[in-house]
Amino acid sequence: MREIKTLEKALLAGGKVLRGFFGRVGYTLKGRADLLTEADLNSQRKVIAAIKKDFPDHGILAEEGPAEPGRRDRKGPLWVIDPLDGTTNYAHSFPAAAVSIAFMRGGRVRAGGVLDPFRRETFLAARGRGAFVNGRRLKVSAVSGLSRALLVSGFPYDRAEKAEFYCSFFSDFMKLCHDVRRMGSASLDLAWLAAGRTDGYWEFGLKPWDVAAGRLIVEEAGGRVTDFSGKPWKRTDEFGAQTLATNGRIHGAMLSVIRKRLRGTGRAQ
Repeated sequence: MREIKTLEKALLAGGKVLRGFFGRVGYTLKGRADLLTEADLNSQRKVIAAIKKDFPDHGILAEEGPAEPGRRDRKGPLWVIDPLDGTTNYAHSFPAAAVSIAFMRGGRVRAGGVLDPFRRETFLAARGRGAFVNGRRLKVSAVSGLSRALLVSGFPYDRAEKAEFYCSFFSDFMKLCHDVRRMGSASLDLAWLAAGRTDGYWEFGLKPWDVAAGRLIVEEAGGRVTDFSGKPWKRTDEFGAQTLATNGRIHGAMLSVIRKRLRGTGRAQ
């Protein structure tokens, strides 16, 4: 699969930028809690250049733009890019961030990769071919109950306005599992789940570039990814709005907790 080689090159190009700027970059604000750094922009330029060198006619959907009109739901080749997932961590010199790239064709993710520049780990997956980290095959955990699970979550950019709502889910799961983590990089959350380091992950309000690659990595490692009704995402613009990813064994139990809380708050799924 030619695209896998290009994906690896693009990940490495973005990762080199993130390592080079780390600890010495400022930021601007796109929103109250939505940060942008020079590393985001430089990483994106390098990633897109690597892709366009091999596939100049392919579409691009990237977090920092520029937008390509009509690309979001197209069935042709499309690269979905987050050049720096975990910008707030990165801007504060907290080493938990990644480059995330997915390749789509026919409306489906065919290949995905997440590069952790700090641990020098490259997570890769191709549909039907498995998922790997630095060449080692990934497999989700065998944990079969919430009472023995380590869970992960995150909070969207509107967290200040909806803090009680988002924290209510955190509270529910804290009472049922070993513990809950909040690392601040959705692509790493999914990659680490695929590696069996955690057992379940939920989050509201993510975007396609946050989760497109990670979804395939989790699924190819034997896990499951759905929305909060238990259905898989279909259209690209659905990716991430509601994200539940698990090792598969605790998926039903996590869905039950989420559905109960949504009913209790009177919010539709």
